[in-house]
Amino acid sequence: MDQDLRDLLARALNWAEAHTSLDDAVAGLAAELRGRAPGGLPYSPWQLLEHIRITQQDILEFCRNPAYEEMKWPDDYWPASPEPPSAKAWDESLRGIRHDREALEKLARDPSVDLAERIPHGSGQTYLREILLVIDHTAYHLGELIVVRRLLGAWPR
Repeated sequence: MDQDLRDLLARALNWAEAHTSLDDAVAGLAAELRGRAPGGLPYSPWQLLEHIRITQQDILEFCRNPAYEEMKWPDDYWPASPEPPSAKAWDESLRGIRHDREALEKLARDPSVDLAERIPHGSGQTYLREILLVIDHTAYHLGELIVVRRLLGAWPR
């Protein structure tokens, strides 16, 4: 059962069983819309994507680094500009998300990690909690990204 749970957690970091996957949520979004926030919303597709990357990276760092230092909320978790800083920033952010997601999948599947164990340098968090947090956080913001795309007239479904 333990390995089945570990595999389920690892797959859940990237599945699209109850919602759209990251790759589907960003597919075909025109570069000129990536930095545009629709009226009435405080964020652009770029800000949502980068927020997913930053938060996932921070949670992974917390899980792995005994010298982890907490970031400042919300400033360190959201890019200030609605526009990507460069033409390649969008793709770099996607690569970062995928890279860190693979590391989290590896952590989830690692039998030497007791998922119920408290993270030694934390304040009561467990590895299981942190993995579930990434799953929940990413799904939430992917839903927002789709709403933003709909409001921008850029969601194909």
